[in-house]
Amino acid sequence: MKKLLGTLLLVTLICFIYVKNQEEQKATASTTIETTSTVATETSTGIPAQTNTETSVATQGLELPQSPDDMHEQVIVHTGYTVSYNDRLCIPNWVAYELTRAETEGTETRTDKFVPDPMVNGRTATTDDYRNSGWDRGHMAPAADMKWSEEAMRESFYLSNICPQNHNNNAGVWKQLEEKTRDMAAECERVFVVSGPIMASHGHFLKIGVNKVAVPKAFFKCLLAQKNDEWMTIAFITPNEPGKRPLEEYACTIDSVENLTKIDFFPAMPDDIETAIESSYDATLWNL
Repeated sequence: MKKLLGTLLLVTLICFIYVKNQEEQKATASTTIETTSTVATETSTGIPAQTNTETSVATQGLELPQSPDDMHEQVIVHTGYTVSYNDRLCIPNWVAYELTRAETEGTETRTDKFVPDPMVNGRTATTDDYRNSGWDRGHMAPAADMKWSEEAMRESFYLSNICPQNHNNNAGVWKQLEEKTRDMAAECERVFVVSGPIMASHGHFLKIGVNKVAVPKAFFKCLLAQKNDEWMTIAFITPNEPGKRPLEEYACTIDSVENLTKIDFFPAMPDDIETAIESSYDATLWNL
């Protein structure tokens, strides 16, 4: 009898040890799975470590700025560009697009058919507003950057992409800036571009036509590109008036344009890179 009890106690002890061991193994496995899951999440969402010469930046939508909360806008996506349209002013707040080397080699011809943007909700300019006004219909996303697509070319003449522009400015320094942008796209493979008007700070500005299209005080163009594995930026501000100086005299930092417009340019860039490249520029990197 004692022998039988001893055997039962031994079996019970062995079973207890076995069960305890299984529970510990499950707990260890569970901890391992949870740790692995956490690491995978951090790897997939974290920003890779950056160096001065090698960066890993997602370029999809990199050109899109962030408008201030109080900016009146309707954001419209077209084939070749995205526009933040302001129906109170009947002009864009900004126009953004990516221009690649291949796109600069397009062969589509200009349509020169200016028409209201059919996607605009609210007031819009018409060609009659510009007729005999003394102001050019100035492109923010130039037609020459849209030669890669018949549709992109046609949409570049939507009046949501147009501002009243001094002819001397439009055919002079602004044209030079557009050519410089294409040159840099060909050299760097791609350039991210944001252009738009700068309105008078006091809110009083000239208006033209029946629809009272606002005439900007100046224009900005912000450029972002990668050259020799390094990200770089430059901006330009050109007064909406006659005058033509060397291009580098219109150059400034992205921060300078942000201070004037309250628009956050290239916000999709990692913060450490964005802060560094928007506070300065090197004109020689842009062949100025």
